[in-house]
Amino acid sequence: MRTLVITGGIGSGKSSVCALLEGRGVPVYDSDSRTKALYDNDRELLERIGSAMGCRITDDEGLLDRKLLASMIFSDGRLLDKLESVVHPAVLDDFIQWKLLQEREICWNDAAGEVPFVVMESAIILEKPLFRNVADKVLLVDAPYQVRLARASKRDGAAPEEVERRMARQPLLNAFSLGLERPDADFVLTNDGEYGALDAKVDSLLHILWKNENKCIYI
Repeated sequence: MRTLVITGGIGSGKSSVCALLEGRGVPVYDSDSRTKALYDNDRELLERIGSAMGCRITDDEGLLDRKLLASMIFSDGRLLDKLESVVHPAVLDDFIQWKLLQEREICWNDAAGEVPFVVMESAIILEKPLFRNVADKVLLVDAPYQVRLARASKRDGAAPEEVERRMARQPLLNAFSLGLERPDADFVLTNDGEYGALDAKVDSLLHILWKNENKCIYI
């Protein structure tokens, strides 16, 4: 079973693409929600994080103190590297185990094409070689910067200035949207229209997903 990794910046619509694929029967691994689940359920992981950070990062009930962890990373950027050195391998292992489960249990839906595959939704794959190694193909979902900004602001009910502060944490993905960098991806799906147009583009993608060997195809 192959792996398609889907990435994209805030407001790009990568989650919408994942939902459309999931509706066609493709299993989707949401890296963000799975990471949160690991924080909530994997006590050994929390112990390793505490050791890497050099202090206790749990509350009195043994749960992750997210506010404390966020404040530590904000005040010392070097701590983010230490956190990622522990968390990212744990997420990768969790994905591998999840994929093995899908391979055992999935009943493939021909609506998603002839080749069985799973999706990993990840915003960081183009920056982290550790995750790139699991991808057979990488799809970047993108839209013009201002479209992403307006879309995320409306979706979250947030002021544009607040959304821009969040978007600033994704400089590479923003550079793609602004045409300043060319993405190292197999496909770029431009999501600047209506949901129906996006659905049609997903169908187009499925027809060529495992037949294309060239970099990089724009859809």
